[in-house]
Amino acid sequence: MLPFVAEAQLSNTPKTPMIYPETKKENVKDTYFGTTVTDPYRWLEDDRSEETKLWVEAQNAVTKEYLAKIPYRNDIKERLKKLLNYEKYSQPFKEGGYTYYYKNTGLQNQSVLYRQKEGGEPEVFLDPNTFSKDATSSLAGVNFSKDGSMVAYQVSDGGSDWTKVIVLKASDKSVVGETLTDVKFSGIAWQGNNGFYYSSYDKPAEGSQLSGLTQYHKLFFHQLGTAQKEDQLIFGGDKTPRRYIGAGLTEDERYLIISAANSTSGNELYLKDLKAKDGAIVPVVANFDKNHNIIDNIGTKLFIYTNLNAPNGRVVTVDAANPGVENWKELIKETENVLSPSTGGGKLFANYIKDAVSMVLQYDMNGKMEHEIKLPGIGTAGGFGSKKEDKELYYTFTSYVYPSTIFKYAIANGKSEVYKKSGVDFDPSNYESKQVFYPSKDGTKVPMIITYKKGIVLNGKNPTVLYGYGGFNVSLTPAFSTANIVLMEQGGVYAVANLRGGGEYGEKWHLAGTKLQKQNVFDDFIAAGEFLIASKYTSKDYLASMGGSNGGLLVGATMVQRPDLFKVAFPAVGVMDMLRYHKFTAGAGWNYDYGTAEDSKEMFEYLYKYSPVHALKPGVKYPATLITTADHDDRVVPAHSFKFAAALQRDQAGDAPVLISIQTNAGHGAGKPTDKAIEEIADRWAFLFYNMGVNYKK
Repeated sequence: MLPFVAEAQLSNTPKTPMIYPETKKENVKDTYFGTTVTDPYRWLEDDRSEETKLWVEAQNAVTKEYLAKIPYRNDIKERLKKLLNYEKYSQPFKEGGYTYYYKNTGLQNQSVLYRQKEGGEPEVFLDPNTFSKDATSSLAGVNFSKDGSMVAYQVSDGGSDWTKVIVLKASDKSVVGETLTDVKFSGIAWQGNNGFYYSSYDKPAEGSQLSGLTQYHKLFFHQLGTAQKEDQLIFGGDKTPRRYIGAGLTEDERYLIISAANSTSGNELYLKDLKAKDGAIVPVVANFDKNHNIIDNIGTKLFIYTNLNAPNGRVVTVDAANPGVENWKELIKETENVLSPSTGGGKLFANYIKDAVSMVLQYDMNGKMEHEIKLPGIGTAGGFGSKKEDKELYYTFTSYVYPSTIFKYAIANGKSEVYKKSGVDFDPSNYESKQVFYPSKDGTKVPMIITYKKGIVLNGKNPTVLYGYGGFNVSLTPAFSTANIVLMEQGGVYAVANLRGGGEYGEKWHLAGTKLQKQNVFDDFIAAGEFLIASKYTSKDYLASMGGSNGGLLVGATMVQRPDLFKVAFPAVGVMDMLRYHKFTAGAGWNYDYGTAEDSKEMFEYLYKYSPVHALKPGVKYPATLITTADHDDRVVPAHSFKFAAALQRDQAGDAPVLISIQTNAGHGAGKPTDKAIEEIADRWAFLFYNMGVNYKK
């Protein structure tokens, strides 16, 4: 039976019972280690079927009608437009006599790439707003040849991870050669001006290009003027099957660097001397145990970042003639803080995370510390990279109460000056951020930063959003969000917890939230909510959970485990079916963090217990939930969210709504047009205030 559209009923209170589109059930079963698991909504995994299309349309109709009847949704949307309508700039970078930078005049759907010669007028170089009629095609990457005369840029259509590559002469922007297609998870590494390295997968053998399994990456060299079908396979394929392969060249273009991995953590490292006649690809590290990257070279001396024997990271050197681990010499030692190094102006910049905030030190290439960069406050600094001959570089600084600001940094004396201030209408002096350390279930101290407008009363009635991620070694460091102004203007609180599974305290912190320890992540998040309630920032009637991708899994798992703790839940583009996630696109690469249901009986039972789709129980009052996904999300396929929405609508016992918003011509998040972003944020805040019974004040 095909789904039908039922009118969403909405009154002046959020307690009116909902009527949802019908979602048919099928008798689909799988057996894992003797346990039978039903999967009644598997038909929703077929993103090409007419049935799925009709279901999506029916769900969107109910969601749009519900949201449209919230009386202040348009007020929130107009406020967002006003807040976002200011000029936004990226850090500038220099290529071939030009300074390039991205600029958005305010409400442009896509930022425009400009260039400018010293003393000259800015000119538009690439305008992604012209790539498609609805501005859903975006610029996914721009790479120049060393002298800046050639450029290859990638275009993503509808937010997909699949891109096409177009090559231009930078001087007159004339197109060179054919457009490359079916490129995915790839940088562009130029070798001279005649060709470049890039990575891609074969098209999926089964399923659609947006959901089919992509198994093995391949590294190619494309010679300009030749057809893509003639491109030379450099690494990967049948002889060396790897799930992820990336390539880069040292700045002097002497060495080709190849990184290969089968999961999101741990990589092999290979090197090829391009000046040597018939130079072979030689291994530097021939296993996947740790993470490594060549960050620079001086002649044959290589500078390598690694976390081998250093969970928080260090920098070592080695001669390219004998690059094996046994020959590495330590240059910058591991510290108690997590290291992310970069290079510029012939210097090394050690960007450390200290309790989830930035500390940056400048070293010479012999490992001598020269300066600590004086940052304007406690927050996140990034972008310390430039060419070797540069005398200055640019970096950004931001925090939850400090709008992103670009600084110019003089490498010789370590002095910073403001280059571009943010134009957002926001007075930081009216707001404050406070870092706390709260105990998780097992006693582990977890940091959290809580941000709000000064003067709020801690009476348990402040609408509060708890945000988290907790996975894949990702560190959540402070960053300003214009969207959050709307929440805080209404007396709201924004809290970000630095959960285990992330990278805030290095490899140990990451591993403590993976596989059979994944429950630690959920416990950390639940404990954060309990802390906020105990500290009177909020209460169960005013607490919302929010997260995307792996953070969507976090929201889904914790609202199922503790439905009483949250009033509202926002799982975005989440990984919701933990038994089948690895069967779609590049999902199999996530097994380092999650494990798979086929690994062992123990791993299956662990995943099955917390998998949001499977852990739901009928007759439970779950929070008001707004699930968000997109039809072109080929990172976390929308079937995860479809199946979770269907199961949650089926099992919801309370009056709280369970809605799903499925954006069309949109993907996992990158390149999303401004108008779509505004709609999504307005929906979120309207849904939050309405279901908390908060009266939005203009």
